[in-house]
Amino acid sequence: MVDTRVSLCGIEMDNPVMAASGTFGYGYEFAELYDINCLGSFSFKGTTAEARFGNPTPRIAECSEGLLNSVGLQNPGVEKVISEELPKLSKVFDKKVMANVCGFSADEYAYVTEKLDSCDRIGWFEINISCPNVHNGGMAFGTDRNAAGEIVRKVRKKTDKPLIIKLSPNVTNISEMAKACEAEGADGISLINTLLGMRIDLRSGRPVLANRMGGFSGPAVFPVAVRMVWQVYEAVDIPVVGIGGISKAEDVIEMMMAGATAVEIGSANMVNPYVCRDIVKALPDTMRKYGIKNLKEIIGGAHE
Repeated sequence: MVDTRVSLCGIEMDNPVMAASGTFGYGYEFAELYDINCLGSFSFKGTTAEARFGNPTPRIAECSEGLLNSVGLQNPGVEKVISEELPKLSKVFDKKVMANVCGFSADEYAYVTEKLDSCDRIGWFEINISCPNVHNGGMAFGTDRNAAGEIVRKVRKKTDKPLIIKLSPNVTNISEMAKACEAEGADGISLINTLLGMRIDLRSGRPVLANRMGGFSGPAVFPVAVRMVWQVYEAVDIPVVGIGGISKAEDVIEMMMAGATAVEIGSANMVNPYVCRDIVKALPDTMRKYGIKNLKEIIGGAHE
């Protein structure tokens, strides 16, 4: 008998498998395909204060071993998430869910968090600081430790629920970013978000994406994600959620050995909508294959 349970920031989960924000909608869409209660949890679509249509199309481009996206935080806005999306989710999902919060100023992050804080279904807040800071020339908050710290500080005042800060890999020193967030009150770190990438159409000679550049994700980024999870695990004393290129149960175990308490599966959902379910099913046999009885015991095991 193997034990797949983990505890993320004090909340017990049946297993460490979560679907990543932006690839799983608000959950009920996937509930039409399978019982999503088999998951540990999931992070719902990035939510801003006002509704956003997102970037112009085309905003998805295929790549070898991955894809580029420049969706642009398309969402109905926080008020409709509360009044429409979460009630629909509650009909199909019995567990705590992770709220992914986005914004274009520190005050917007704080506002969205405060609005969502009273929703019982929300267990954690995942604060996506890869959004562009409109007050600083569009540079992402997650590339500046002072800007990141300001967001964590302001959001921390709006909720007592666990704050998990989602970091961008497009930085020189990921460990310093994580330590800055921890110092301001973060309860956890999730990483990595997408790498910045680009494709060019050889016939037109123009970028494939209307926004020119987009976030690169998929199996090709997995080694980068493992490396950054390893570095952040050694730098902070708060839990790490591993994201980036995970597509099978073996990847989950590797991420956890690098230091992740839980994982999020993103792009693989777009290739195979059943992938999260399949990984959950495969996890016990994969644990037995490698002589693992309890997943909690392997977190950060590769560092010993």
